[in-house]
This record gives sequence, C-alpha cells and structure tokens, in this order.
Amino acid sequence: MNVVILAAGMGKRMQSALPKVLHPLAGKPLLSHVIHTARGLSPSKLCVIYGHGGAAVLTHLEKEKQIPGTDISAALQEPQLGTGHAVMQALPVLDEAHPTLILYGDVPLTTASSLQRLVDAAGGDKLGILTVEQDDPFGLGRIIRNADGAIERIVEEKDATPEQRAIKEINSGIIVAPTRHLKKWLSALQNNNAQGEYYLTDIVAQAVTDGVPVVSAQPSGQWEVAGVNSKVQLAQLERIHQLNIAQALLEKGVTLMDPARIDVRGELICGRDVTIDVGCVFEGKVELADGVTVGAHSVLVNTKVGAGVNIKPFCHFEEAVVGAASQVGPYARLRPGTELGEDVHIGNFVEVKNSQIAAHSKANHLAYVGDATIGSKVNVGAGVITCNYDGANKFRTVIEDDAFIGSDCQLVAPVTVGRGATIGAGTTLTKDAPAEQLTLSRTKQMSLAGWKRPVKIKK
Repeated sequence: MNVVILAAGMGKRMQSALPKVLHPLAGKPLLSHVIHTARGLSPSKLCVIYGHGGAAVLTHLEKEKQIPGTDISAALQEPQLGTGHAVMQALPVLDEAHPTLILYGDVPLTTASSLQRLVDAAGGDKLGILTVEQDDPFGLGRIIRNADGAIERIVEEKDATPEQRAIKEINSGIIVAPTRHLKKWLSALQNNNAQGEYYLTDIVAQAVTDGVPVVSAQPSGQWEVAGVNSKVQLAQLERIHQLNIAQALLEKGVTLMDPARIDVRGELICGRDVTIDVGCVFEGKVELADGVTVGAHSVLVNTKVGAGVNIKPFCHFEEAVVGAASQVGPYARLRPGTELGEDVHIGNFVEVKNSQIAAHSKANHLAYVGDATIGSKVNVGAGVITCNYDGANKFRTVIEDDAFIGSDCQLVAPVTVGRGATIGAGTTLTKDAPAEQLTLSRTKQMSLAGWKRPVKIKK
C-alpha cells in the first residue's frame, strides 16, 4: 500500500508563524501523529506533500526519518491548487501495483484500526471513502448516494444545493483507491467550481462512470476524522485525545482522581493499583510500577518510578529513576541523572541533579544535591548544599554510608565524607572528612557587651 499525507496548507486561522501541521497535540506535532498511524499500516511507500512553511516541515521530516519504520519521501505543492492537485505531486513515487491511501496532516486522531477497515473494504479494485454521520456537517463535503444506497459522488458545501446540505453523512477526505485508476482520474480533474481548485473528491464521480465500485467504512467516533484549522479546534481535540487516554488507563485499573484533569504527552505505562491525582502531566516515556501514588500537579518526564513510591504534590521529575518504596516531595525536583535507591526520602524544596542516592538515605528539607554519590542510611540536613560548580567546571561529592550531614553545611567539591562521619551544622567542608569522626568548621561565637544597633539618621 502507498500512503500520501497532505500537509501543504497554510492554516491562516491558527494565527501563527508555525506551519499548521507542526502545532503540537499531546506534546507531538499533528503531522507526527498521522505519520505514526500511517507507519502502523506498514505501507511500502509513504509520501508527505508540503507547501507553506516548507523548510520547517522538511526539517521535521528529517527527525521523523530517524525513527524506525517506512521511509518517508516528500513532494512540494507549489502553488496550492486543491487536494487533487496535492495528490498529483506524489504520483511519481507511487507504486501502481498497490492501492493508495490518502491522509491529512491536520487530522491527527484517526486510528489504524479504522483505516485498516477502510483498506480491507476497498481491497485492490474499489474506491473506499471513510465517511461519518455528523449532527452539524456545516462546511463539509456531503456523500451523495443513489436510490440503492450506493455512493455516486461527493458535493462540497459551497457547491451543494439546500437539499444536499441537509445530508448529514460527510466525507472525511480520507480515501483509498487503486493507484492505476487514481492516476487516470487525477489527470482528468477540472477546477470549474466555487473555489477554482482541483478537488480530490471529484474522482468519486469518475469512479462511478468507469464502473469502479465505491465503498465506505466508518470510524469508531466522529473525533477520528476531526481536523484542526484553529487554536479552538486544536484545544478541543487535545481534550478529546486526553480523555481517550484517561479512559484507556481507567480500563487498565489505574485510579484517576479526575479523568478530565490529566495530560499524557508521550507514553505512560502503569502497573497495578496506581493512583494519579489531578493536574498531573506525563511527558516522554514514564513508567509507574505497582502501587505508585502521584500527587496533584506533578510533572514527570522520561522517568521510571519503582513499586510503592509516594510522590507528593507539586513535584517535577526529569530523566530520573526512583527506587521502590521511596517518598518524594512535596515541591521536590529530580533533574536528569538522578537515581534514587530503595526507600529514599526526598522532602520539600529539595533539588537533586545527576546524583545517585542509595537505599534508606534521606534529604528531607531545603537542600541541593548535585553531582553527588551518596551511600545508604545517610542523613542530609536542612539547607545543605553540594557546591559542585566553580564557575567553569563541575566536581563530584562522595558521601559514604551512615554519614550524617548537619543543617546548613556546604560541601565544596571535590570532597569525600567518610563512612559514618558526622559533619557539624554550619560547616563549610573543603577537605575530605574522615570516617567515624565529627568534622566541623565554625568561627568562635562571641558576644560584644555595650554594642548598640545603628539607628536611622533623621533628615
């Protein structure tokens, strides 16, 4: 099968310099959704027709080519003279031995299963159209059937009579056709219509004239054929898509405190008895093992969370690994390279970056742990900072098992705190601290008798 994706439109109503098909839905460009679905059908040829914002679209296609799957070719439509004209640009790369499926770069939510039904219905010798009944079909092409119910043609809204406009079955624009016929039909298109364009839909009447059967298939829901022409429509599709994801999570046993208040912008994999509170965002690939609880308004990006972890509200994780039975938050940040062992406690307003913290250690309050290796059963007190950056280079701090770091300490890397060592509160550590000893650095406390606080001079 050949697949052609039309992605040349300007998208004036988007009110944006970004090409319409590159606007994100669930964190991924509209065009990427369509390409992903198309590749799921294992086509032999995949061609994207581009036009407005061509350089940006081509740059994006180069990224798509790095993802395993059917290779992608591109064809320029210049000028843009309608959908039929757009498909003409792909003809040189199409394989006549296989049918051609035509998709749209701004219709992101069509499922592979619906497309497969259409392809199966058409076989190798019929023209297939994905149609849907809509309560409000305004602006869309109507399916015209004869007395026997067979499709005769498609009439666009601007060219339709009042009687035809009353028809609720509409053309989604998604069509599959025998490629040898498609080439002939496209060459015969004319632009004598209200728009002065070459309509792809006009091939339906030609198919009927040529005696080629015209069949239809229907998607699971109207949202599968909904296109994006404005930010309003984009926002509407975002919520539909997120609700579909939420429904799938619920069916797998995930507890969502409010299915309408979750955003998955990538892949979310959940074990049994996972609970997700409101306002959470998941980006990239996120894995939540059995019994994980994610508190309200947390953001997890490319993160793996072990069994029984309790993530309290307002946390932000990025490219982190959290060990089983750990507790994190509220208001904690785990930056890239963070690896927490089993039963680690990271408390409120603690930031961890590029650090490994072993089992049963804790940093419960107002600390920064950066470029550090921390052993097990270590206590990092409130206000502790690993001073890892000298303005030019970064250095590592090592804290061995059973160490106790008192409040408000600064550990100036590179430095090592030995096993079982205690660092007294307020210490600035610039040298290695020996194991099993108390190390501290403080100025002598003094009280000055007779000292008076300055007073403001009256002007």
